[in-house]
Amino acid sequence: MAGSDLLTSISLIYSGAAIIATIALFSRQSLVIAYITLGVLMGPYGFKVVSDDNLIQDIGHVGMIFLLFLAGLHLDPKNLASMLQKAVVVTLSTSIAFAGIGFSIAWSSGFSVIDSALIGAAMMFSSTLLGLKLLPNRLLHSDHLGEVIISILLIQDLLAILTLIVLQTSGHDSLTTSHLFKVFMSVPLLCLYAFFIERFFLAKLFKMYESVREYLFITSVGWCLLVAQIATWIGLSHDIGAFIAGVAIATGSISSYLSECFSPLRDFFLVLFFFAIGANLNIWELPNIYTPVIVLTIAIMVAKPTLYWWSLLRSPEEEKIGWEVGVRLGQASEFSVLVAQVASQSRLISPQAAAVIQATTILSFMISSYWVTQSFKTPAMINKTVDD
Repeated sequence: MAGSDLLTSISLIYSGAAIIATIALFSRQSLVIAYITLGVLMGPYGFKVVSDDNLIQDIGHVGMIFLLFLAGLHLDPKNLASMLQKAVVVTLSTSIAFAGIGFSIAWSSGFSVIDSALIGAAMMFSSTLLGLKLLPNRLLHSDHLGEVIISILLIQDLLAILTLIVLQTSGHDSLTTSHLFKVFMSVPLLCLYAFFIERFFLAKLFKMYESVREYLFITSVGWCLLVAQIATWIGLSHDIGAFIAGVAIATGSISSYLSECFSPLRDFFLVLFFFAIGANLNIWELPNIYTPVIVLTIAIMVAKPTLYWWSLLRSPEEEKIGWEVGVRLGQASEFSVLVAQVASQSRLISPQAAAVIQATTILSFMISSYWVTQSFKTPAMINKTVDD
């Protein structure tokens, strides 16, 4: 096989990404579309250039670990309290509505109640990666639009983490009340451990050697992987552990610097993550599921901008940005793919339902990123002046 080892696979992925990204920018398309398309073309269901399923899963998994760690770095619990007051009602009400839409379409398409419920759960979330990637830095850090989008995405991320915990617990072979209690107790215990270590050890080390950037970077990576591994030892997942590790560091003064420092690493893993999403899509299954995929994609991409706009009519300031918020968040999420993967590993979902979630996520990513880049200012646009 062409891509039979890690080094060869990464070389092929990034060589292909450079070529297809050039084509995407020249044709004014989103880079996210390019990376997903590359995965479809080069993956095991395409031309089999990178054909090792386990290797692709590992590449996507490692990418998700670091991306969730970076998402956690932006989640300062002190700021979350004020954000919750502004966005919790909007986020919870719209998430329930999106889940209901997903369930109804799946159920009417002939899926079982469990499959329909999982498809509905996967449709609750919008993409944190896509939402933030396509938002200019000026709007992200100093504009009310950025504040609203970040608030909604942060609450959705928390809901997604809770959903993944429930799925992992439900799929346990020897599920009992005591095991369920153990898993849910593991989360606060891991949080306490992470915040304790950060407060009394990491924060002091970071302050002592804050001028040595290489040390800050290495220590942060080590911290991320350590907490991720501890999470697996206590019955959780690497992804949840990495997220908690990032949130713990977000409480410190060094978090802003680390977010900037990790930006190149984020971009590196973004390519791998979106490539893995495309590569995992079984395009030969699409003829059997194209109807629910198309209907679900259209329903979600119509419902999300509309419901976000309607939910943000509470004040004149939010009414002005409501539609743009909805369009920027009008897609499924990387967490939707994780829901499908975790549910599949736990044998809770049928292969057809998992394929519907993956295909809907990819299709919504492609349409949404094109819609946003053609309608609003984004860092990726080379034909517009962006105050970035």
